[in-house]
Amino acid sequence: MKNEELLDVLDENGRKTGEVLSRSEVHKKGLWHRAIVVAIVNEKNEILLQQRSDNKDKNPGMWDISVTGHLSSGQDSLMAATREISEEVSVSLGYSVDVKDFRFMFSYRKEEKVSEEQFDRQFYDFFILRQSGLRDENLKFQISEVQAIKFVSIIELNEMREKGLLVNRDECYNVLSDYLFRL
Repeated sequence: MKNEELLDVLDENGRKTGEVLSRSEVHKKGLWHRAIVVAIVNEKNEILLQQRSDNKDKNPGMWDISVTGHLSSGQDSLMAATREISEEVSVSLGYSVDVKDFRFMFSYRKEEKVSEEQFDRQFYDFFILRQSGLRDENLKFQISEVQAIKFVSIIELNEMREKGLLVNRDECYNVLSDYLFRL
């Protein structure tokens, strides 16, 4: 069995309590913790979407924003964002992401009952990462996490939202829409 990710437990205001527990324990107990959400946008203002693996316990098979993930214990949001991008989506030819390329947009908190065994209480930090030259065909993704990827326009994204094809991240999609329409 692989080592399970350890998370910093937070209080209801987003401050670390000093307690560190496994991801499954945090979810089982419904404890507050932090996660990141990153929208990767190319030079055409298209957003990279990932289709979550059918094996995921939360939102299997649904389309989601480019990259999401938990902060491992001791990490800050930018460290977690760069780690998750390197784990979930990478570009052939040695592409890498630098923390200075991220644009922090906002933080929010959300409570959600996923199942009888899982209650998510998360603080999310939302970033936009603008990258030129990205195409579906030169991106690789982690098969255990992601089963497909594609770039969509903001209009296509909003159509997918209306049809219920996307993981509910309305807070992020609204800010992303405003951001892209201002450009």
